Amino acid sequence: MMKIYADNAATTKMSGVALEAMLPYMTEHYGNPSSLYTIGQEAKEGLEAARATVASCIGAQPREITFTSGGSEADNQAIRSAALLGAKKGKKHIISTTFEHHAVLHTLMKLEKEGFEVTYLDVHEDGYVRLDEFKKALRDDTCLVTIMYANNEVGTVQPIPEIGAICKEKGVYFHTDAVQAVGHLPINVKQQNIDMLSFSSHKFHGPKGIGALYCRKGVPLMGFMQGGAQERNKRPGTTNTPAIVATAAALKKCCEDMDKNIAYVSKLRDKLIDTILEIVPRSRVNGGRSPRLPGNVSFCFEGIEGESLLLHLDLKGICGSSGSACTSGSLDPSHVLLALGLPHEIAHGSLRLSLCEYNTEEEIDYIIEELPKIVSMLRDMSPVWERIMKGEDYYAVQ
Repeated sequence: MMKIYADNAATTKMSGVALEAMLPYMTEHYGNPSSLYTIGQEAKEGLEAARATVASCIGAQPREITFTSGGSEADNQAIRSAALLGAKKGKKHIISTTFEHHAVLHTLMKLEKEGFEVTYLDVHEDGYVRLDEFKKALRDDTCLVTIMYANNEVGTVQPIPEIGAICKEKGVYFHTDAVQAVGHLPINVKQQNIDMLSFSSHKFHGPKGIGALYCRKGVPLMGFMQGGAQERNKRPGTTNTPAIVATAAALKKCCEDMDKNIAYVSKLRDKLIDTILEIVPRSRVNGGRSPRLPGNVSFCFEGIEGESLLLHLDLKGICGSSGSACTSGSLDPSHVLLALGLPHEIAHGSLRLSLCEYNTEEEIDYIIEELPKIVSMLRDMSPVWERIMKGEDYYAVQ
């Protein structure tokens, strides 16, 4: 039986270059980079070289990069900073979307309790923001726009450069959660008019527990923790130099191989989507096909539960998810799929397979062989499917 990891949107295997870069900073250059003696300054040199590498990969300056524990922390810091700045100017309106990651949505919900007003843009059945609706939502008291670069569940890529240009014209701060995009899509924060951008290392073959926030020079970034002067007083705590160095190595490798990886992974994605839609009745792909993350495959299958599907795939050696890994313990249907207008009954039968350059065509063929069998078996046991076949409880998959 094959063992196939197809949940790269949840986390990725560390690359060899990342691990190789990391180890010396755990065994040789292990000093605290805040220390003045030689071994500490060796760590400091590695830290700042990594910062410069990360910045260059997204078109930023090194001083615009603040390292964090990951994307969720970076989202929180960016959003709360912009909100606080807005409130000081009497501006307390924020624009976002209905299908953001919970790191964004829950932060916005907390701000709403603190007196902010949030407009949540519809992403429609295809998972894309409409620019005309975005323009209409802007107000004189809008202090922040926070819209994800690419969705973590359905893979749709938003018109970030266009949104950024409108925000720049209106003088509104623009933050994007780019956790799923960095290392997988070409990004230039200056050309795309991005003021703040969050990302997480473990999504592009770096280590877990490390990420970063890009904050454009001139945008005041607030620190929300106390206890140290690290990261220019923006993020206290002993610097995780090994993980930061590994992050830079992993990101540099992904950016060097990006064109090749996009072409290769997109081909695997399209083969999987096209074949499953052809051979499995009453199935649908979630979100528009283009622009879409190269490795994202998101299906809904009528008449079955996503959790049962995952368990049976696992028995066949296939790792996938039924939505975001951050909410996998919840039995509620995905808020992302509901935002696309799917009925609860269909949203419950979701499957996300997320591919990367480590996956092979042989693995895709194996998934294509096994997945329809599992769907068919689960439908044979499903009273919901039986009712659907009788014309009852009909929930049409478009």
